[in-house]
Amino acid sequence: MFASLFCQILRRFGLLSLLLVSSAACGPALADIGAYIVVDAKTGSVLDEKDATRKWYPASLTKMMTAYVAFKAVREGRATLTSAVTQSQNSLSEPPSKMGFKVGTQLTLDAALKIILIKSANDVAVAIGEAIAGSEAGFIAMMNAEARRLGMRDTVFVNPHGLPDNRQVSTARDMAILAMALREDFPEARSYYKHPGIKFGKKTLRSANREFLMRVPGADGMKTGYICNSGYNVAASATRRGRTIIVVVLGAASGLERIAFSRDALDKAFKKRSGRTTVTNLRGSGGNPPADRYCKRNPKPGAEGVMALYDMQDSKSPILSFSSAKKQGGILIPGLRTNTADAATPSKVESVKLPNGKIDWVKVMDRTIGPRRIAYAPITVRTGVPKGAKAPAAAGNVAAAPVALINVPLPNRHPGRAVTLPPAAEAAAGPSGAVAQTDFLKSGLATDEPAPGSLFRQGQNFAIPVPAPSPQR
Repeated sequence: MFASLFCQILRRFGLLSLLLVSSAACGPALADIGAYIVVDAKTGSVLDEKDATRKWYPASLTKMMTAYVAFKAVREGRATLTSAVTQSQNSLSEPPSKMGFKVGTQLTLDAALKIILIKSANDVAVAIGEAIAGSEAGFIAMMNAEARRLGMRDTVFVNPHGLPDNRQVSTARDMAILAMALREDFPEARSYYKHPGIKFGKKTLRSANREFLMRVPGADGMKTGYICNSGYNVAASATRRGRTIIVVVLGAASGLERIAFSRDALDKAFKKRSGRTTVTNLRGSGGNPPADRYCKRNPKPGAEGVMALYDMQDSKSPILSFSSAKKQGGILIPGLRTNTADAATPSKVESVKLPNGKIDWVKVMDRTIGPRRIAYAPITVRTGVPKGAKAPAAAGNVAAAPVALINVPLPNRHPGRAVTLPPAAEAAAGPSGAVAQTDFLKSGLATDEPAPGSLFRQGQNFAIPVPAPSPQR
């Protein structure tokens, strides 16, 4: 623990070479996990956690709440699984990941829920909201009402999909509460998020969670998410011998790391009976979300870094000792790793290389997640609704309630990306300096740099420095 922390500090401040400590002594550079929590799905007992009350951007984990509100509408009789969900111009305008159906295309709520929970389509998430509440804004109000009712005290939703908006925040704790509620309140939903992909026409669309579902023993869900400001997120679950455990990971550096970390956390958690507190009683100091462009500061660990932490064929435990100044060519540092065979040594990495010298990622996954246990079998979804199918009964009757936003410091404008706004657009800017999306797009401004908090370049439905809420389009 000390060695790992010490080396991370040295790397973070660029002191590794100054202190004459070799890179081999510290092992491969390892990425950070922003926050995580592991809970028993039935009791809510917290089996492990790190910074679980720190605010973070949920990304597409948001869609768990979109699904929760939709399933509740079905439970209450306001909708059915055959209710019509219609693609509107508003929903079609969402950036990828998306299905891109033409305006007016209809599909059943059942098909739409499978699409958002497996493929994570943003346009379909908005279309579901419009079908259930009559408007996207009304649906967002319903999402926040459910969050408050469930006790998600640090969560605010401003869209139903999780695309970049720095006002939309949550915590690992709150996402665990949501995952538990989705699983327990709507057992019928479990069959929606356990599939590794969907088949639509001739296209096969894979879930970002497919390797977890196909490789981890007992894996049965739930949802992944990614934007640059959040890193790689996941709410994952597994059931073994009748016991289900949920792990929420926020801010992993790669898709492989979030799966390997989840697998490792689940394996350890199944060996524990209970924790010291429950997820609803968990308290902490919290903290603000990561600064913009988090993904740029948390580089992918690569095969070497992932195998150093999660290689299941390595049964040895790390050896910590005093490093030898003669052997390592540096000063004496207590706790540094001197037996680099316990890290991902060149021989270990060589063992997962193809004849052409490239990494065989299938072998890496076999050793860090586990071999595939089930075959890839996507489920089929179609557009179209049964004859006489109608939109949910409550459509158009939900008023958008004001959302109490959590006070999250907004990022400062980057000097290198400063943009001079036309007088009309500057006058329309709010106190934070944000520009309404329509005003920004009409301004004709362009730049080669992506807008802060965005996966996309300016001119593609986002403003600076913080995207405006979708309902205001």
